[in-house]
This record gives sequence, structure tokens and C-alpha cells, in this order.
Amino acid sequence: SIGDYAFGYCGSLTEVVISDSVTSIGDYAFRYCDSLTNIVIPEGVTFIGVSAFGNCESLVNVTIPDNVVSIGVATFENCFRLTSVVIPDSVISIEYSAFYYCNKLTSITIPDSVTAIGGAVFAKTPWLETKKKENPFVIVNNILIDGTACKGDITIPDNVVCIADYSFQANLELTSATIPDSITNIGNSIFSYC
Repeated sequence: SIGDYAFGYCGSLTEVVISDSVTSIGDYAFRYCDSLTNIVIPEGVTFIGVSAFGNCESLVNVTIPDNVVSIGVATFENCFRLTSVVIPDSVISIEYSAFYYCNKLTSITIPDSVTAIGGAVFAKTPWLETKKKENPFVIVNNILIDGTACKGDITIPDNVVCIADYSFQANLELTSATIPDSITNIGNSIFSYC
């Protein structure tokens, strides 16, 4: 395993080759490695910790292996040069703020295996802004992840089973919301500051 903060704040680190024997990457392991441009996570890795690659501002490419089950809290937060991500079929959950403020992230492939998505996962990404223009209800795998572009009286679609945390937060354009019987899980603070 690679321990917590193992390479954290190594601002001059440009490249890392992770051994195939590694199975877990600890919390903040590469956080603020400002010069790191490319990372290949080996197939043996099943766990990636909190903000493991957070604030890797030069990171352009990342390969997530097929054995990872969850993409943790703030894993790639503030990776300003990351443009695309393919999430493998092994992943079942994407945690809070995982790709927050990846402000060049335009392409995301999310498999059907993902059944849980945390709050603000894709906030402040071009991908999310594009989705909001297509439909003010941004729904991924029957999870409503964003409704901040909705206005007036809204009815959440019947195919939604879960509303992610903060989905409508600070949306001052809402006047009423109808929640269908299909909903089984309502996240934290979904209408706070509305």
C-alpha cells in the first residue's frame, strides 16, 4: 500500500510508476503534487483514499483500474487540467466532491454499475454545465445529481430513485417541488438556501 500523505505536497514530482503489487492508495497520498502530469494506477489497486490526487493541478491523464469499487471523497478535486475520465464497470459509488472544480473536464464515462453518487461530485466542471443546458434535471443512472438550473414549479421525473446531496442547493428560482413515489433516498441539504 501507499500510505497517507506519502507523496503529499511534493511540488516537483512529475512522474510516478506505481508497482503492480500495490492494492491501496492512502488518503492525500499525492495531494498537491502540482507537477504530476500522468498517473497509471495498476490493476491490483482496489482502494483510493480521500483526496489521493486532489489539487494535482497539472494532471492530464489518469487511468482508473477495473478493480476499484469506489472513487473516494475529493479524489481528483481541483485537477484543473484533467479533460476526460473513464470510470470502470467495477465502480459502484462516486463519493462527495470526487471531481469538484476539474474545470477542463468535458468527457466522463459513467457505467451502469454506479448506484451511488455523492454531492457536488461534478460541480464546477464543463461536463456538468453542458448537461444542465441539455436538461435542467441532470440524472445519471436514475440518480438526480443536479437541479440548480431548474426554475419555478418543478416535478422530479418518475425514473429518479435517489436525489444526491445538495442537488438544488441555493437555487433561488424554485417556487415548489413535487417529489414522486419512486424516490427511495433523499440526500442531505438538497433544498438548503432555496
